[in-house]
Amino acid sequence: MAEPLPLRNVLAARARLGEGPSWDGEAGVLWWVDIHNHRVHRWDPAAGEDTVYEVGETVGCAHPAADGRVVLALRRGVALLDPAGGAVEPLATLLPERAGLRLNDGKCDARGRLWVGSMSAEEGGAALFRVDADGSVREAVGGLTMSNGLGWSPDGATLYLTDSPAKTILAFDFDADAGTLSGRRVFADLSRADSVPDGLAVDAEGCVWSAQWGGSCLVRFAPDGGELLRVRLPVPHPTSCAFGGSGGTDLYVTTASIGMTEEEIEDAFESGDLFVLRPGVAGPPAARFGG
Repeated sequence: MAEPLPLRNVLAARARLGEGPSWDGEAGVLWWVDIHNHRVHRWDPAAGEDTVYEVGETVGCAHPAADGRVVLALRRGVALLDPAGGAVEPLATLLPERAGLRLNDGKCDARGRLWVGSMSAEEGGAALFRVDADGSVREAVGGLTMSNGLGWSPDGATLYLTDSPAKTILAFDFDADAGTLSGRRVFADLSRADSVPDGLAVDAEGCVWSAQWGGSCLVRFAPDGGELLRVRLPVPHPTSCAFGGSGGTDLYVTTASIGMTEEEIEDAFESGDLFVLRPGVAGPPAARFGG
């Protein structure tokens, strides 16, 4: 049974596919993307302003970089956005030109490396990659179909990774020094659920918050994978979440309107908007790429 928590709609963005939220603790802003509208958003909650950057192609995630720019996962590669003028500089190409194949969600680890996954129209055709600050690329996990939400345990020893079509959240042992993964295992099996696991965030207590596409909710999982809580949203397709705000006590939630009929949008007119709630537990800001 869902437990009600304070929830606010902070931006009527009406995005097609809002995704990839990331809190910049130094600037006090939330970076997020609208994938198919080719937009990167910078939400400043103190000023109540949302700045939009048009990047000209699909963009899966956006994270602050140590040099003041923002690292992006574009369709086939990774690039850096300069917020001052909106220029986008390519950094690395990860994927070949192939229909039904593109980059998707990503996160930066505490050492400043970007971990970004792909999604494929072919089962098992996607992977998770590690991109270092110098643009070097290494494939870390293969055999995925849609590499999606990921995050680290508070001690940095475990990486969580969602494969959405498999309805599975995986866990790996993470070696921060080597930047490698091992011990692949299932953290949460959602194969019997009506919803699909999408983006995720990890809180200070080591619990995993997973946005449930088609489920109108976030699910909080304990460190052992057991379900603790469901937070209902007024839209069917929450896509991802990220902790932010002062002390990391706010949980931002991106949502989507893509694929919905006119009737469905009338019933859930806030689809595609940006929400925030206070879950009573904090989480860390995003690590900075290259930092």
